[in-house]
Amino acid sequence: MKQHSRPPEDAAMLEGIERWLAREVRPVAAAMEHDDVYPAELVAQMKQLGLFGATISTEYGGLGLRASLYADIVTLISETWMSLTGIFNSHLLMAAIVEKFGTPAQKALWLPRFATGEIRGSLGLTEPDTGTDLGAIRTRARRTERGTYVIDGTKTWISNGIEGGVVALLARTDPDASLRHRGLSMFIVPKFDPATGAPTEGYRAGRKIEKLGYKGIDSAELIFEGVELDAERHLVGGAEGKGFYMAVGGLELGRINVAARAVGLARRALQESVAYSQHRHTFGKPICEHQAIQLKLGEMAARVRASELLVADAAQAYDLGERCDMEAGMAKYFASETAVEVTLEAMRIFGGYGYSKEYPIERLYRDAPLMCIGEGTNEMQRIIIARQLIARNPI
Repeated sequence: MKQHSRPPEDAAMLEGIERWLAREVRPVAAAMEHDDVYPAELVAQMKQLGLFGATISTEYGGLGLRASLYADIVTLISETWMSLTGIFNSHLLMAAIVEKFGTPAQKALWLPRFATGEIRGSLGLTEPDTGTDLGAIRTRARRTERGTYVIDGTKTWISNGIEGGVVALLARTDPDASLRHRGLSMFIVPKFDPATGAPTEGYRAGRKIEKLGYKGIDSAELIFEGVELDAERHLVGGAEGKGFYMAVGGLELGRINVAARAVGLARRALQESVAYSQHRHTFGKPICEHQAIQLKLGEMAARVRASELLVADAAQAYDLGERCDMEAGMAKYFASETAVEVTLEAMRIFGGYGYSKEYPIERLYRDAPLMCIGEGTNEMQRIIIARQLIARNPI
């Protein structure tokens, strides 16, 4: 597929990641994914590559990458093994909240550790009965007479929940707020005290969730029972009632990331299909010469390219500091639906081999539906798009 022209330094970074993928990831990705093995060695290598500090400012030891380059990196890695991108993306969403909204002391404490991957973490929004509706969150953070907060509740579907060491946790601090979302606050909750290494009492990871796809990365329940935290280090921004806006602000980058992942899945499925259609013969000729296959390939190629451009558009708006919930929603919605359609068409092109674990198609096919659900369902994306379309075009 045709790629955007890139500055030399961007091209060099992508080439370096491509070499790493070829040398370290491709030989093991299929086996590790099928066995649902956490890729500890690859995670250590990603730390060395700086991926856990990809979008963190250089002031705190990160790479300070633009969203446009970050999206290209996510797409490239997703072509080989999409799960790896979830390990550092969830972490970077947490870091973005601290960098955007944290106090100077909180930034100085947490961001350098996040940038190196010394402490890796996640974003804790979803609860057993609460997904997209963040206003219904029940996890409670109660302020004590000592000025600390005591947290009780359960989160679920938390990426890096087991292997990670910290979570940006959305909790209810004011149950009597007139508007539900105004009663929410964001906390940085570590499993271990960063100064002493002592475990945080009352914080534990529950069961690992078994999934259709997205294997290797640990998706888990997190349980908080009387977890006590001081406000200075752990209440993001030092003020209550702003957690909803912090969470929503982080989701713009998250949705660009999910869209980029979907592009990677769809692009790989298209590449595999184009190659296989020239290799496989039926009725005396390669199947790429059959019109039925050509119709599939043509549709797949057009949708993949459109998805690439939507992701680029959303990432550019993010880099410019513009509001981009509509652009990110469009990219996430269209690219994820494309990933589902293209991976299914790839399976049909491959026939029985597409259903076999010997080829990557079945893995791409299993990973794709998550892109329609993660970081806000596609039903919600369409609502966001429509609302912003009206708001930006009043009569």
